[in-house]
Amino acid sequence: MLRLNAQTRLEKTFMNLTLGIVTSAALLDSINPCAISVLLLTVGFLLNLGRSKTEVLKIGLLYVAAIYLTYLLIGLGVLHALAIFGVPNMLAKVGAIILIMTALINLAGYLIPNFPIKLKIPAKSHNILAKYINEASYTSAFVLGVLVGLFEFPCTGGPYLSILSLLHDRASFGQGLAYLLYYNLIFVAPLIIVLLLTNSTIAVHQLEKWRKQYTKRVDIVASLLMLALAVVILATAI
Repeated sequence: MLRLNAQTRLEKTFMNLTLGIVTSAALLDSINPCAISVLLLTVGFLLNLGRSKTEVLKIGLLYVAAIYLTYLLIGLGVLHALAIFGVPNMLAKVGAIILIMTALINLAGYLIPNFPIKLKIPAKSHNILAKYINEASYTSAFVLGVLVGLFEFPCTGGPYLSILSLLHDRASFGQGLAYLLYYNLIFVAPLIIVLLLTNSTIAVHQLEKWRKQYTKRVDIVASLLMLALAVVILATAI
């Protein structure tokens, strides 16, 4: 009985620690200039067309919902793929290494002139995204959200992959699903906040100005925090 109680307490400690790690990774991943930029462009375009605030809000929320659903499905797909591995804690370590590489590439992009690797939405996809922004319909907003989710995942999915690796090792499928729902809610929270704040063209322009002014600083701080998070994951995976 004592052994069982000790094991239960240990499991609760692991899950509480996992919750903290998941929350931290989701907050880091949510500071995503790519998705916010596309949202601001979409909202600004709709406002310039004279759409009502209610319609702008509906289209914007549909865009955010599409990103949420896309990231959730990607997460479930990766978790299912990871199920073929059976090495305890190994995947969490791999996820932490991916997180470290993502952070170092981000830092190198800012600190080293002409660094060849850039973690951002590919330039070739800009015309595709612009097409759906200009259509400004409910269908195009949903498709736009799906495309942004797909395009940005390879670029900014380091924290997500590390968490998926950790969940594979630490959680049941039900627990993993609950964590993914929670993670992605935090991930899209800044987009919802931005959407609620953009009730005028002036507000959109001001937010875009702030985004351009502070993106570099935020990315550098986020990259350093990613390194710290990776250390925590590695320490708990021993």
